[in-house]
Amino acid sequence: MNYYMSRIVEADFDETIARVVAALTEEGFGVLTDVDVAATMKQKLGVDFRQYRILGACNPPLAHKALSAEDKIGVMLPCNVIVQEAGAGKTEVAAIDPRAAMEPVGNPALADLAQVVAHRLGRVLQAV
Repeated sequence: MNYYMSRIVEADFDETIARVVAALTEEGFGVLTDVDVAATMKQKLGVDFRQYRILGACNPPLAHKALSAEDKIGVMLPCNVIVQEAGAGKTEVAAIDPRAAMEPVGNPALADLAQVVAHRLGRVLQAV
């Protein structure tokens, strides 16, 4: 099992970011964090890097269920979604596969919840 799910879209970077945020919202996720990797690399290291953003997405009701089932699961939250330039007018969108992340925990309640989150994130990828 891959640790991520991904899709390449034929759209520019900024348009893809807007689509991803809208699709996440439609699925009940908010974006808690937005890390601009290219800007950080430039500022901290002085190097140029392709456009690459890490969006920390959270669905509060699902996060509450996960935290109620396993108190240390917060180390794996929020769900990260990346958007990066893929060249030739294309952009890649990738999201963590929560099933792969939660499997080693061994909590059946989390396994069921991870399936729900994976389904929602899969719909986000398809909507973009």
